[in-house]
Amino acid sequence: MEVQGEKSLSCGTICLKYLLFLFNILFWLAGGAVMAVGVWTLMEKSDYVSLLNSSFYSASAYILIAAGLIVIVTGIIGCCATLKEMKSILIVYLVLLLCIFLLEIIAGVLAYITYQELDEELRQNLKVTMQQKYQQPGEESITQAVDKLQQEFKCCGSHNSSDWRASVWIQAAENERRVPDSCCKSPSNLCGLRDHPSNIYKVEGGCIMKLEEFILGQLYILGAVGIGIAFLQLVGMMFTCCLYQNLNDDPY
Repeated sequence: MEVQGEKSLSCGTICLKYLLFLFNILFWLAGGAVMAVGVWTLMEKSDYVSLLNSSFYSASAYILIAAGLIVIVTGIIGCCATLKEMKSILIVYLVLLLCIFLLEIIAGVLAYITYQELDEELRQNLKVTMQQKYQQPGEESITQAVDKLQQEFKCCGSHNSSDWRASVWIQAAENERRVPDSCCKSPSNLCGLRDHPSNIYKVEGGCIMKLEEFILGQLYILGAVGIGIAFLQLVGMMFTCCLYQNLNDDPY
């Protein structure tokens, strides 16, 4: 005997229901991946923020973390709406997917525009920052960032190692170094006394080129993650619309 009030769903509706549930599992995983990229960016590469006047770098990491949280919450709402077959919540879920999709498009355009400005700022300011603030009192974060930049990216100076000749620190009477020790291929105390190519990094384009490549690589990661989530969202919106229509059509 059939229980009164039990819903009798068609095979197609049941399939859509479980497809949408599977989609939300993937959506959760995508949200977790976005958060992980944001946290990694913030924790591992935050030293470079002090070399930039713009807050773009740190802001992009926080945006990724926030986006990951929103995606996870949206996935939870989608699962509840799907399992409970609540048409009103399905509409809310669909609107959230659409809003996130539009925000991704806006964020992508802004990221491209901001990168052009950031690239110009980097070229103008990095050399002055390294020459005027390296190893100066109260500029410990700059010094640490420059040393890490030169060692991690195997470069020396903003454009090349000769940039250090105009450094306030290098020109100090008590300093006999030609370049910082972090320019050396095998760093050690006072290794910067000798600036021969066998001893220090002589990279064409200097640290500016390396830092530009790194920031561009970060944007590629953001773009790849955004495209992946956008594709999932389109699939999710399609499944949601179909499920909503089928719930209206199915007799209860």
